[in-house]
Formats: sequence, structure tokens, C-alpha cells
Amino acid sequence: MVMVVETFDPVTITDISVQFMQDDGTKSPGTKFGAAGTVGGETLLRQIIKREEGIEVAKRTKAEKMTLTVSAHVKLKVLRDIFGFSNTDLKPGIYSYGTDSKAKRFTLTANAIDEFEDVTKLMAFPDCISATGFTFNIENGADEVALMEISLEAYPDDFKQILYEAMVEELEDQTIPTTWHTQFDRTLVEVVPTP
Repeated sequence: MVMVVETFDPVTITDISVQFMQDDGTKSPGTKFGAAGTVGGETLLRQIIKREEGIEVAKRTKAEKMTLTVSAHVKLKVLRDIFGFSNTDLKPGIYSYGTDSKAKRFTLTANAIDEFEDVTKLMAFPDCISATGFTFNIENGADEVALMEISLEAYPDDFKQILYEAMVEELEDQTIPTTWHTQFDRTLVEVVPTP
């Protein structure tokens, strides 16, 4: 019998992974993002207001996108792909970033863990891209290596979904947690109709 999770108090964010979109429209297999510090998100809503005789009588809100902020020690290759660094026409080992740099779109996945209840939430943002240009800050004499903060935009996928989530303990299909971070797409989570 599958457990039903009733409370969830996330304490840890871990196993952040990215699956970059390739030029041919396919996704690369998931790769580790780096060591996470924090992940936060805020949804941008569009409001539709109904007025009668000049007075607001009803309001509906619809999610348009989500702004994510990720603080982490980011792997170098991931960082270069997020911001569009390139080594085209350059010697091996040389990369550049400039006016023609094109950030790659990607799927971002992560695990949020409730250490009190010992449960894990899988999270996936299917269509992300960098919301800002490349920034960095290096401090001489610092006692601790600073986390890099990256702002991302998470857009709806073809099914108008910005975020997918699943409590591992509630899943009947136990192949989902093993492929979530390497091959996430809609077919992984969609119900397959029985003939």
C-alpha cells in the first residue's frame, strides 16, 4: 500500500540536476548541477478582473511563469551552458562569453527532503533559462567560498505546467525516482491509457 504524505516541512534541497535542450530539439541526459545552498521560487501571476459599474466584483489569477533563485557551488560545464559560454573557433580549453552568447534552455530537477518525517519531494521545472547575464564576485581573504547565485525563469511546458512534483513515498511506479533527474519529461509522469 502506498503511503499518503500529509505534512511536509522541507529542510534540505539536494540532487539538483539539469537536462539541457540540444540544437536538434532533444534533451541531453541529466547532469549534476553542483552543491546546492538554497533554492527559492516566486510565481508571476496574471490577474483577470471583472468589474460591474466600475466596481471590482471578481478576480481570477493565472500563473504565467516562475522566477527561481538558486545559490550553489555550480559545476563549471553547467555554468558555461546556462550562460552560453562557447569555445567555437577557439583553441582547446578556451571559452568566451559575449554579445553573441546564447543561454541554453533546460529542465531543472531537485529533491526537497523533510528530515523530520523522512520523506522526499521530487521537483521538476521543465523549461528554464537564465534570467540574467553572467555575474561573479571573488573576495580575497574570505573565510568561506561563496555560493554563486543564479536567477532563472521557469516557463510553462507544452502542457501549460511550470512545476511538477511528487512525494517519493506516494509513488506506485518506483522507476520514476530513478529517472527523474536524468530523463525527466512529460511521458515519465503522464498516465498511459489502458486499451
